[in-house]
Amino acid sequence: MSDAEPISLYPGYGASGAISQPQRASSPAPSVVAFSRRELMAILDVYGRQVAAGEWRDYAIDHGRETASFSIFRRASEVPLYRIEKTPKLARKQGAYSVVSATGLILKRGNELDRVLAVIDRKMRLVKRTD
Repeated sequence: MSDAEPISLYPGYGASGAISQPQRASSPAPSVVAFSRRELMAILDVYGRQVAAGEWRDYAIDHGRETASFSIFRRASEVPLYRIEKTPKLARKQGAYSVVSATGLILKRGNELDRVLAVIDRKMRLVKRTD
């Protein structure tokens, strides 16, 4: 800024008093991958059954540029037992959804969320008592 240039008292206004337009970035804002309402309902349905059974206690949701993940914890202070990930980039190759264990092993991958969630959804079964 030179000594001859007037100082604008109002931000956004140029020297002539006209409103100056903010500089726009050349690239659009990065898109974020997120779970849809239907996907979250399916995930939370499985999660709710396991919480009721006393197996799981906490979860975390993360939305990023390439993946969205739903992490499941036994306790809040531990590493996640499972991560349910959505990666739309892999939809045509290996499937958009995957369930990853705490060790990093991919347990199931596919394009249908319900089938992928079946790996971690242990439904209660009636057990016969033998005396």
